[in-house]
Amino acid sequence: MRGEWSAGRVGVALDVDRDGDHLRQAAEAEALGYTALWVLGGQLDTLDPLAELVRATRTVAVAPGIIPLDRFGADEVAELFERVEAEAPGRLFTGFGGLQARPVSATREVLDGLDGRIPASRRLLAALGPRKLDLARDSAAGAITMLVTPEYTAQARARLGPDAVLVVCQLVALDEDRSRARETLRGPLGFLVGSEVTGYAANMRRMGFADADITGLGDRFVDAVTSSGQPGTVAEDVAAHLRAGADHVVLCAQSDGHQPGPIQLARTMAGLLPQLRGGHIAGLPRVMRGKDRS
Repeated sequence: MRGEWSAGRVGVALDVDRDGDHLRQAAEAEALGYTALWVLGGQLDTLDPLAELVRATRTVAVAPGIIPLDRFGADEVAELFERVEAEAPGRLFTGFGGLQARPVSATREVLDGLDGRIPASRRLLAALGPRKLDLARDSAAGAITMLVTPEYTAQARARLGPDAVLVVCQLVALDEDRSRARETLRGPLGFLVGSEVTGYAANMRRMGFADADITGLGDRFVDAVTSSGQPGTVAEDVAAHLRAGADHVVLCAQSDGHQPGPIQLARTMAGLLPQLRGGHIAGLPRVMRGKDRS
């Protein structure tokens, strides 16, 4: 269903604020040239922010990454989709997280039950392991991944085949001080690999990392599954996933107060969007490439 993918190559994840500033940021991100806005998992107490983001913008795609099926029922999601689709056709995608502690077949049943209400072309599934990737290919438009290497992205593309959509959520800490950026990334990385969602750690083992790498959160491990440093380094990491077979990469800002937040990251990276849309960074100034890999 890649032929029906309308969210472009690079998106940005926004934080939902109680004061509604994310709606202003959404309009700015759209004006900067981003073609998709994402809300990462854990921020949705209700599904209303998704509809609000659509209304606050004009043409950009809006997607959750993810809606946990353990928390929101399929009917609730379908009702939201139908309402937004009536107001703004083609703009809302639904990204689902599978049912935890349940067999994959249970998630398949939920997704297939949405046929007729949410087209498969507008459904995505968080997927890392082979069975989830197969489900994303067969019962949705494709897969959403996070904390993966470009080598994994190439393997996921091969598993999904040529027609499914592949989205990579890339945690980013933009900072000239690479060591400080890595330390910022260790917070969410450690939380995710140690969480009850065991798929992250299991997938890291599949990617060849030892338990000591995963629990120790060393520099090599952090650099492999996240992105940090200066804009050129981040752009190289994004382009690597696009070349490996990703259709879309989401910039997910991580900050401890020293690094830019979502809209600041979006502003900084906006000038690189034309190069990234083609999956290459050949046009980047030499000063922005490779010098901050230490």
